[in-house]
Amino acid sequence: MSAPAALVAAEAVLALHVAIIAFNVFGLVVIPIGAWRGWRFVRVTWWRMLHLGAMATVAVQALLGRACFLTLWQDALTGHGHGEPPLIMRWVDQAIFWPLPMWFFTGLYVALCVYVVALLWWVPLRW
Repeated sequence: MSAPAALVAAEAVLALHVAIIAFNVFGLVVIPIGAWRGWRFVRVTWWRMLHLGAMATVAVQALLGRACFLTLWQDALTGHGHGEPPLIMRWVDQAIFWPLPMWFFTGLYVALCVYVVALLWWVPLRW
């Protein structure tokens, strides 16, 4: 793959990664608020299962000691002689990739996944 094509692909992976992070954070916040406010969409089964699946994927990867597959994919596209990534890509990378030990993220992701499972009980699904 050419360097410009790899950079475009890496930017697409980064955009997908940011969208998934936003979806996960959105669900963590909106589900309990939506239950309190009576928003019906927070009880939609397919949406909640998608949220649980996304959070579980992150937690399982962390428990296995693996970086997110999107992180690995982006790194493979940008990390081998493709030059400096664009400024916006560096800013987003700095916002979502914090220089903390892996055990911190593993604990955080597992705790958040447990929280999402608990939300299934606190805010029951509409079947």
